[in-house]
Amino acid sequence: MASTKVSDYILQRLREWDVDHVFAYAGDGINGLLAAWGRADNKPKFVQARHEEMAAFQAVGYAKFSGKVGVCAATSGPGAIHLLNGLYDAKLDHVPVVALVGQTNRSAMGGSYQQEIDLASLYKDVASDFCETATVPEQLPNLIDRAFRTAYAKRTVTAIILPGDVQELDYSPPTHAFKMVPSSLGLGRYAPVPSDEDLQRAADVLNAGEKVAVLIGQGARGAREEVERLADVLGAGVAKALLGKDALPDDLPYVTGAIGLLGTRPSYELMQECDTLLMIGSSFPYTQFMPELDQARAVQIDIDPHMIGLRYPNEVNLVGDARETLRRLLPRLHRKQDRTWREQVEKNVARWWEVMQRRAAVSADPINPEYVVHALDGKLPDDVILAADSGSSANWYARHLRLRGRMRGSLSGTLATMGPGVPYAIGAKFAHPDRPAIALVGDGAMQMNGMMEMVTAAKYYREWSDPRLIVAVLNNGDLNQVTWEMRAMSGAPQFEESQHIPDLPYADIAQRIGLDGVRVEKPKHVEDAWDRALAADRPFVIDFRTDPAVPPIPPHAELDQIEAAATAILKGDSDRGSMVKQGLKAKVQEMLPGTRHRDDRPGAGPHDSTEGNK
Repeated sequence: MASTKVSDYILQRLREWDVDHVFAYAGDGINGLLAAWGRADNKPKFVQARHEEMAAFQAVGYAKFSGKVGVCAATSGPGAIHLLNGLYDAKLDHVPVVALVGQTNRSAMGGSYQQEIDLASLYKDVASDFCETATVPEQLPNLIDRAFRTAYAKRTVTAIILPGDVQELDYSPPTHAFKMVPSSLGLGRYAPVPSDEDLQRAADVLNAGEKVAVLIGQGARGAREEVERLADVLGAGVAKALLGKDALPDDLPYVTGAIGLLGTRPSYELMQECDTLLMIGSSFPYTQFMPELDQARAVQIDIDPHMIGLRYPNEVNLVGDARETLRRLLPRLHRKQDRTWREQVEKNVARWWEVMQRRAAVSADPINPEYVVHALDGKLPDDVILAADSGSSANWYARHLRLRGRMRGSLSGTLATMGPGVPYAIGAKFAHPDRPAIALVGDGAMQMNGMMEMVTAAKYYREWSDPRLIVAVLNNGDLNQVTWEMRAMSGAPQFEESQHIPDLPYADIAQRIGLDGVRVEKPKHVEDAWDRALAADRPFVIDFRTDPAVPPIPPHAELDQIEAAATAILKGDSDRGSMVKQGLKAKVQEMLPGTRHRDDRPGAGPHDSTEGNK
């Protein structure tokens, strides 16, 4: 009988940790593992990305939407380097990912050998909690077990470096001997909770408040029922950091939506007018979108003591699991009889959604991107998984899509890197092959890497019980978010050499590789395109030709920003005419009273011509 190699044992241990997919790209630095995959009948499944960075993003998407550790693998040297951006995305968003990376043979290490880089130094930041090199077989299973336990427990990135010759050695387990380290599988379930004294202090603060605002993040996702009960008892409004967009349904009348530069007006108003702030499972970093530092008494709940008290001068810091902490806190809270604050919050929310409908109905040339996303809102399948790329597409994801029920959604929250939209959706499909996935991406991100990952979708979609993976490209020929940031923050005109990107036939390319797609150039075809994609029997690319002059106006739009944008126009912005018209039109929709607008009819969309766009 053939001996068990180290590489065979690694795959066996992955299976014992319930790993069913590894997102990877081949290279001779992991040849031993590749051979083992062949001997193991491809279990766990090797998912071939087009690039190691995309493999890491797919592992992140898989982890975000499955709740399990995502695993990626890459060869030595360039392969290990390519993983880094995706691994940093995981680290900064507190997502558990384990990376398996190849290294040159032990005999060549230190000899300036081909593809030899100091991986321990390279990974010491991104995998700072656990990054170790296997040098003898007896180090396993300990290295694998600690990598998984650490990734799960700290919600972070860990890495195991595997020299090529070690992968080929016969496996021998650690023995009952000096300087041997045995190991065991599994991570016990636990839910830390604060002390009774701290809980009572927090309850006293919340009971004293008259205008309570709640800010939740992804850490509150497992505490939906408890957050709803708390909001009812305290008569509070609830805002959401973008990573927590799916933590509470958007159709609850007191949920104000996203907070921050990409956020909503009612979330901004909630923070500006509250006298008490409760943060749950969020490390939202932008203090300027929170109450003034001396305005509100604040309480924070977070499971990580290293991440608590960072964003606001809290009166009480509660270290604990969100669900278990809230269960212990709720009996100590007193129901607020005066519901005036809640009524005002709900009124602001209702008005905001009217504004969003009117802004989506503003005509543009050729299509208003807000209408593209707003039209999707009512068509979202109950079990959809959404991914948004960084850029202006994240604005419309944050503001126009109301996540309800079982719907899930995410983006690169903290790193805010370009490119994860499509690979996130692919990772989601491997986590939940029975659920539809939709990625909203800009044409910049699609050209950067999204288009080639459609090849990955074409390779695997027949294995998914629900083959629907829809990629909506907001094709405006511009790196639009940066263009608007240049205008608003620097008062600089658009620099076409950096901002303009070529137009590609995204839908045609999808069709050439065996998928389906359609190009949409008129508003009247938007809804039909969504319907076609949602009914497709394979991945589908929609190439929406959108207007780059539609501004992602921030919720707090101050005079100095408007003046900076005006300065850009005076300095000769190439798109200055459309920019002025669209900016004014969008802002006017926010200023209109809450009465029904002539285009605010059920089912009404933008006009098919640009008449009135003056």
